[in-house]
Amino acid sequence: MRSPHCILGNHDPSHFDAQVIHTDVDLTLSGHTHGMQFGIERFGLRWSPVSFVYPKWAGLYQAGKQYLYVNRGFGYIGFPGRVGIYPEITEFTLRRAK
Repeated sequence: MRSPHCILGNHDPSHFDAQVIHTDVDLTLSGHTHGMQFGIERFGLRWSPVSFVYPKWAGLYQAGKQYLYVNRGFGYIGFPGRVGIYPEITEFTLRRAK
């Protein structure tokens, strides 16, 4: 019998591949990257220089039955602005499985 669903809040998305992937965590919610506050998200294209440091830098990722969601946030680090990477506040609606 499968255990109840497990959600993990983890600041750094690189922990997903390094430490979470071999656990029974169903969903990991992360942030940290800010999308490097610079990039392109238009017409189905999504790229930021932060992808060189964090392969999972924004949005939803899946590994088997596990999911990672990386939020770009709405703040900044260093440069007080964003170019091409919009601020983000994510809302999840959790429902009981049928």
